[in-house]
Amino acid sequence: MLAKIRYAALVCLLASPALADGCRDLSHLGDSYTVCTVDNPTTLELWLKDSDDLVIGEFFSLQELLVEQGKTLTFAMNGGMFHEDRRAVGLFVSDYKEQARLVTREGPGNFGLLPNGVFCVEGQTAKVIESRAYAANTPTCRIATQSGPMFVIDGKLHPKFTTDSTSKKRRNGVGVDRQGRSHFVISNGFVRFHDMATLFRDELDSPNALFLDGSVSRLFSAELGRSDAGPRMGPIIGQALPSQ
Repeated sequence: MLAKIRYAALVCLLASPALADGCRDLSHLGDSYTVCTVDNPTTLELWLKDSDDLVIGEFFSLQELLVEQGKTLTFAMNGGMFHEDRRAVGLFVSDYKEQARLVTREGPGNFGLLPNGVFCVEGQTAKVIESRAYAANTPTCRIATQSGPMFVIDGKLHPKFTTDSTSKKRRNGVGVDRQGRSHFVISNGFVRFHDMATLFRDELDSPNALFLDGSVSRLFSAELGRSDAGPRMGPIIGQALPSQ
C-alpha cells in the first residue's frame, strides 16, 4: 500500500515531458503486445543499483532516483535476466562501466540457448549483436545488456523456435529496425518464442532482436498510465528525459 501511495504522489508531482516516441498496443497472430519505440538511443539508460549500492528493483524506486537527477521516466521494463541477488546474468554495462562479463558458452535455460545476444548503445546508435560477434569485435557501449536467446539473427528466426511449441509465457524483448529505432516489446499474455520473433521480423522490421526476460516481465509506461506489479527486478532498461 505504501508503495502505491508513493507512486501516486510521484505521478502527481511530475510534469509529463513531451514524448518524441511512444508506447502503443498492437495485435499479432492473435496475441496482444505493447511496443515502446525510441528514436533517439541517447535517451536510453540501464539501471541496477542506486547511489547507495542498493538494488533499485521497482519502478517507483527508479522514479524517485530520477527525480533527484531532474529526470522523468517515460517507460521502463526488465532489462535482462538476473540471479537471486538481482545481479545481471551475462554482460552488463552502464555508463561505460562493465559490471558483469560477457558469457559466450552454451548453457542451460533460455540464456544459454545459443545464439544469444547483446543490446548495446554506442554513441548515437543502438544495435543488437550476437554475443560471439560482440566478443570478436567489441564496441564501446555506453550501456549494454546480454540475454538470450536472440529472437531474430540477421533477418532469420532463431533455429530452435517452432510454430507448435507448447511453451507459452509472458515475455519481453528488444529489436532495432532498419531505421535504427529501438522497439521494446512486452506480451500482454502468454506467447511462443516463434510468434513473438515474427512480430519483430515481420511487423517491426527488425533484422536483429533479443529476448530480455520472461514470466517476471513488467512494463512501466507514463504515456499509457501503466505500471505493472510483480517480483523485484534486476536490470531495468528504459527512457529518462529531463523534467519540465
